[in-house]
Amino acid sequence: MTHTPSSRYAEAGVDIDKGNEFVHRIKNIVSDTHSRGVLTDIGGFSGLFAIGNAGFEDPVLIASTDGVGTKLTIAKLCNRHDTIGIDLVAMCANDVVVSGAKPLFFLDYFAISKLDVDMAVEVVRGIAEGCKTASCSLIGGETAEMPGLYRPGDYDIAGFVVGIAERDKIIDGSDIRVGNKVIGLASSGLHSNGYSLVRKICFEELSLSVDEQISEFGCSLGEELLRPTRIYVDAILKTMRNHKINGLIHNTGGGFIDNVPRVLPAGCKAVIDPDAWDVPPVFTFLEKNGNVSRAEMFRTFNMGIGMMALVDDNKVEDVMQQLEAFGEKPYVIGEILPTDDSDSRWVTIRGVVE
Repeated sequence: MTHTPSSRYAEAGVDIDKGNEFVHRIKNIVSDTHSRGVLTDIGGFSGLFAIGNAGFEDPVLIASTDGVGTKLTIAKLCNRHDTIGIDLVAMCANDVVVSGAKPLFFLDYFAISKLDVDMAVEVVRGIAEGCKTASCSLIGGETAEMPGLYRPGDYDIAGFVVGIAERDKIIDGSDIRVGNKVIGLASSGLHSNGYSLVRKICFEELSLSVDEQISEFGCSLGEELLRPTRIYVDAILKTMRNHKINGLIHNTGGGFIDNVPRVLPAGCKAVIDPDAWDVPPVFTFLEKNGNVSRAEMFRTFNMGIGMMALVDDNKVEDVMQQLEAFGEKPYVIGEILPTDDSDSRWVTIRGVVE
């Protein structure tokens, strides 16, 4: 019996026809995200984006890449894959807006044991929704079937975003000064960090299921854990049009302890008041039921603050009003003070990490 190359390949676990069907089904989903800079349709060997008409005099391209970690395991347990793509875009787009960049275009990498077209379409649908929220175009991606490397039903995704900023308007933290205030923007929950610890507490130690209704959450455990990461791009960029922001911090892996010092100039420390905002119930639940120290909570999770803006003291009220007008929930959560050592930089969380 003679086998065609495609059928033998399918027997080995890779179905080219399914891959082509997948591309066909997501074409309209992807094209709905396109801005006028996109020069190609999905399906080519690369994506083209023209920046000549972007209206910048001295443009700098700013790029970032990220994934969503083991939050993917929750999507699998819930058999829900339409929001994980929002997380993917958020993790990347929030990173580039920290530099003051407007996201231009996005690419994704989707790896799986054996392609489930319906599931993959839902993942891309979430990516497209995230791209629309971040005002960037989904211009391409890669889908890889790798039987033997991934277990059946498992998949991984990674995202890549390129943004643009005027060189003299890039936010690099060099304008941060002693006396600046720290404005924290409310997160939507866990976002996409700390899920290895979350899974250990919830599923191994507490033996909960994703369908379990948790009174503190007002929803099932799965719904809370799958709550999409908030995308701050629109509010930040619109606020920047009218008000100067000296520094921005995307509060992701490493929490306050590791992320805040990344933007501080030498000789500065950020003093954070943990009583200045409302901590979502999911963090209190994990801290109490997982016997996690407060210090570790602030180094593992965002604790209800997904983004921070550092601004001059006399700009706080104006910036707060703008952020609220654009749909954010801001709090004044801290200030910048001098350190004893002119070469050091760190963060203090009152009552937690001194």
